[in-house]
Amino acid sequence: MKPMLLTPAMEIPQGEEWLYETKYDGFRCLLEWEEEPVLISRNGKVLNPNFPDIIDYLDEIKEKISVFLPLQLDCELVFLTNNFRSNFSVVQTRGRMRSQDSIEKHAQEFPCHLVVFDLLQLKGKNQTNLQLTERKDRLQKVFKTANLPTSINYDDINRLQMIDVFYDSMELWNKMVSDNGEGLIAKRKHSNWISDTRTTSWLKIKNWRYVNVILTKFDKNNGYFDGAVYRDNILIDVVSFRHGLKEEEFKTLTILFESNGTKLKGELWSLQPSICVEIACIDFLGGMLREPRFHAFKLDKEPEECNWRQMVHQLLPIPESVQITHPEKLVFPSIDIRKNDYLYYLQSIAPLMLPFLRNRPLTLIRYPHGVPGESFYQKSSPENVPDFVTTTKIEDTHFIVCNNVETLLWLGNQLAIEFHIPFQPIQTDKPTEIVFDLDPPSVEEFSLAVEAALQMKVIFDQFELKSFIKTSGGKGMQIYIPLPKESFSYEETGLFTKFVCVFLIEQNPKWFTIERLKKNRHNKLYLDYVQYREGKTIIAPYSTRGNEKGLVATPLSWDEVNASLKPDLFTIPAVEDRIKTHGNPFLKFRLVQTVNGQSFTNLLNQLHELKKNK
Repeated sequence: MKPMLLTPAMEIPQGEEWLYETKYDGFRCLLEWEEEPVLISRNGKVLNPNFPDIIDYLDEIKEKISVFLPLQLDCELVFLTNNFRSNFSVVQTRGRMRSQDSIEKHAQEFPCHLVVFDLLQLKGKNQTNLQLTERKDRLQKVFKTANLPTSINYDDINRLQMIDVFYDSMELWNKMVSDNGEGLIAKRKHSNWISDTRTTSWLKIKNWRYVNVILTKFDKNNGYFDGAVYRDNILIDVVSFRHGLKEEEFKTLTILFESNGTKLKGELWSLQPSICVEIACIDFLGGMLREPRFHAFKLDKEPEECNWRQMVHQLLPIPESVQITHPEKLVFPSIDIRKNDYLYYLQSIAPLMLPFLRNRPLTLIRYPHGVPGESFYQKSSPENVPDFVTTTKIEDTHFIVCNNVETLLWLGNQLAIEFHIPFQPIQTDKPTEIVFDLDPPSVEEFSLAVEAALQMKVIFDQFELKSFIKTSGGKGMQIYIPLPKESFSYEETGLFTKFVCVFLIEQNPKWFTIERLKKNRHNKLYLDYVQYREGKTIIAPYSTRGNEKGLVATPLSWDEVNASLKPDLFTIPAVEDRIKTHGNPFLKFRLVQTVNGQSFTNLLNQLHELKKNK
């Protein structure tokens, strides 16, 4: 059976007969589940070998779902970067892999989700002749009975999730555009599911990005024009297009090339950089704009303005609700990072950073004139904030809480460079993580932080505590141990942090110290456990720091913690590239909370027993 197909549309249909869903950019597939789950692509290919993360999860929930088998679902295989956007290149890369070792490694670093939007077979009975709303109701009952997510959460460890349904098209459109999603799907409520048929009952409306390029070539044989942008003063081809041109526009460009261009070979013409056009597209992949179509002439643009930096920003536009001032302002002059580059970093990193900022009162360090320069701490929220900003009152202070990308960008526009957070969310006064701060005397002694971290990991592994590590963005490192919510007090966790630090110092008195006064540390690494308590804060994962190199507090995998590790490896541009190749080393942070809770309870009992015996 082949999937039902979507019809492209330029306008969102309105009326009571329509419902709306997010259009995700991934692999369309059917989940056919009789004895064992099988993922079937549009072309009939079995996808199981390439998506072990999905298959392993389906095997885990088989007992919960068995009562509904045989089951057939219409789905999209995606790598979610937020609740409304998915990254096609990750899924495509996985789909092309052949080595099982490479596939397994990729699945660990970039785990995918299977987003379900239709029910085709239930307990072996065909459902396709039912109206869409009836199929949706039955699908929801399946998910609720099996205790599976009935809405999308990109940060959720459940690999199988049910798509959200909207009845207000603009509500969905605005959310999707703010998160730079691919588009929206409109479906008639009474529609049946018809295999391998393109129907006007299911419409897809794209969220186009608009990119300025320079016309460079024209192939008269196929009617395609090439466009390029400047990168380091070199023209780089980024698009080949013909769709979207009206007949008159096509004729005008043909005459332009033939009268002002140079004939290269056959019917291929080139043109000196002079004419800029605006291209509509949905993404950039494999060095080219995806699904390009001509949108408009940009005769007011100089060719030099069509450059790589501008293209990158146009592909990830700032939400209209966030007002940006002075986008060209230099923020990190030594590495040529301007405000719009900094905001691009915040947008790119938001899916990884926001889970640590959500529901936590922020302490910010702002650099109004760029870094280095004058800076100040900010805890209090201004009186007037945009509607998308959440605040919370703690004692006498109204704190800003960063729960969405709009707030993150709003703060970035004010040149909030450092984001510091407490060790627990606003809903509790108990910590949800233990953090050890490893502070060497200077960056030259960073190797001391590496040594301390590795010795600590031996201790944590012995107690079966899963730990995570990041650079501080300065000269040190920080180790995290996630804990379940509402389980342990700061007094209990403090008992452990002190025990570990004192033990390390007993083992290595020449290297480590817990001396608070710098002048008395004698060039040793400071193990800061005193700072870990209620009311104190730590730099958030992926936050930038106020140093001129533009360093980032960067999560690492433990195998990166070795003698070659240096903190200045993790600049803003390096971290932007890193998340594309390494994924997120803190991805399983919340997944291990329960396991750590059990291990930590056992450990506390041992520590209390030790204390009694003393």
